[in-house]
Parts: sequence; structure tokens; C-alpha cells
Amino acid sequence: MSHSASSQVAHHGRTLGALAVLTTAVLWGTTGTAATFAPEVGPLAIGAAALGIGGLLQALIAVPHLRKRRHELRRRPALVWSGACAVFVYPLAFYSSMHLAGVAIGTAVSLATAPLASGALEWVLERRPLSRRWAIAAALGIGGGALLTLAKVGDDAASAADTALGIACGLIAGIAYAAYSWCVHRLLQHGMGRAASMGAVFGIGGLLLIPVLLVTGAPLLANGTNLAVGAYMAIVPMFIGYLLFGYGLTRVSPSTATTLTLSEPAVAALLAVLVVGERLGGLGWLGMCGIGGALIVITAAPRTARPRSP
Repeated sequence: MSHSASSQVAHHGRTLGALAVLTTAVLWGTTGTAATFAPEVGPLAIGAAALGIGGLLQALIAVPHLRKRRHELRRRPALVWSGACAVFVYPLAFYSSMHLAGVAIGTAVSLATAPLASGALEWVLERRPLSRRWAIAAALGIGGGALLTLAKVGDDAASAADTALGIACGLIAGIAYAAYSWCVHRLLQHGMGRAASMGAVFGIGGLLLIPVLLVTGAPLLANGTNLAVGAYMAIVPMFIGYLLFGYGLTRVSPSTATTLTLSEPAVAALLAVLVVGERLGGLGWLGMCGIGGALIVITAAPRTARPRSP
């Protein structure tokens, strides 16, 4: 294959990977609005149901691959367990952030933190410098997320203490998100395959979340609406979303993936306006433009193709 043809194939693969991650971000952006349809269900129960059940479903469909790769996975316990612990932390922190600070703030802070944390992991652990274009994209995305946050603060009457705690939970969620993305990507680089890597990390993480669900999840069974919300969270944004996310990670780097998912707060803010009835002023719309600019910059960035996992 000529160099030109090889470059075209690599570019096509990166484009498909980017589209998969963007679709995931849109699905994830619906979670905050969906949670508002079950207001009596606490954020810990929502998070544990979403990624606890979703993670176990990931493991279930990956059983043949997990059996095939079990010896290789056992040789990488640090990556598997670090990723699983990050999966455990992420939904609890993320949904708590949205509960305390609001849908737009929680989503924006969590996802704006992720690319910085991802870049720091790659720089510290892999000694891989980030491109200037990635830095510009991250700055645009983070700036857009900040504007969304400011717009929400201007409209929301939540207490300062709740907002501050929600922002802190959002920071933790962003770091956890970047951590499990990096762990899964490293497993892929070690030849584990997408299904085995996602199944191991999310299966163990989901299993860790089940006790939280058992303790906090009774309101999910109180009526059909609550149960439907829990089922939607587990199956659509978490199970299907993470299948797409795992596919995307085989074709783009964790830093690119986390930057692409900066579209999630824009989706969340838009749904908050159209469905929940929240008001988003000019500052908020400007923030969404910043996030859109980040997506344009990062998807246009030339990158060296990474080897695909078997």
C-alpha cells in the first residue's frame, strides 16, 4: 500500500473514531435531563444504576473475549484495577455534581476537566507532548465550559456551598473519566482488544457499584417512571454509549477522545433549555460556540496513526 493510500485509510479510521466518540457525547449529554424525570431518586442511586448495570452488560457481551485474554489481563492488574476504580468513582461524582450544582454546571466542569487530566496523564506517564492545536482546542473547550457554568450560575439560585461542592465533584469526575480512558487505551496498546479491555475495566467497576445500588436504589422501584429512567441510563448512554466510546479509543488518543466529549455540556445545556425549561442567556450560547470551536480544531488536527488493536 502506498504512503498516500495508507494515510487516507488512517485518516478515515480517525474520522470514524471521532464520530463514534461524538455520538457517545450526545448520548451522555442526555443523562442529566433524563435524571430530572426521577427527582426522588438520589444521584448515587442514578450513578450506580447507570454504570453499575451498564458495566456488567459490557462484561456480559465480552465474556468470550475475557476468557480468551484472561491470562494477559491478569498480567496487567494495575491497569485493570486502576481503570475499574476510576469507573466506580466517575458516576457517583458526576451525578452528585449535577445534583448539587445543576445539570449545566456539573456536566461542563466534569467534561472540561477531563482533557486537562488526560493530557497530564499522557505527559507524565508516557512522556508524550501534546500538540499546539490540541492545546488550543482544549482552551476553547474549557473556556466554553466556563462560560456555560457562568451562565448557569447567573440563573440558578442554588446555595454557594452546594455549587462549590458540586464543582468539586465535577473535578473529581473529570479526573476519573480521564483515568479510565487512559487505562483502557493502554490495555488496547498491549493487544487486549476492545471487547476484553472494556469488559474487564467496566465489568469490575460495575460490580463495585452494585453494593451502592443495593443500598440507595429502592426509589428506582417506586414507580414505572423511575424504573424507566434507570433502565434508559443503563442501556442507552452507558451500555451503547460506552460500546461506541471503546470503538473510538481504538482509533483516537485518550486526549482527543476527552476533548471531543466536550460537546457533552453543550448537549446537556441545550436539553436543559428545551426540555427542562432552564433559561440559557447570551453567555451560555457563547460557551456552546466555544465548545463547537474546540471540536472543529481537534477534528482537523493532523495526527500520526496509532496501531489498531487486534
